[in-house]
Amino acid sequence: MSVVGGREIAEMRRRHLAALAREVEARGLAWRFAGPGESLLAVYAPGTGRHVIVLATPCGDGWYYLWPAGGMADAARPGEVADRVRTLLG
Repeated sequence: MSVVGGREIAEMRRRHLAALAREVEARGLAWRFAGPGESLLAVYAPGTGRHVIVLATPCGDGWYYLWPAGGMADAARPGEVADRVRTLLG
């Protein structure tokens, strides 16, 4: 069974996660793609062992990042999300 537009959704998800990866790296955090089809972004605070998994998902007319502890933000704002993730990882 295939999802209509599944490839396009996967490409857009990867694009949003890559944008966030650049932003978290600029803030001194490490990252790697994870999950099936590299559909998740694992973000690490070097030297602490702390990490968080972020996903990007379509929502309404746009895309959102989601992460644990109720984190949710517009994917059009990866810099803001990177700041929030950095704070979460302390």
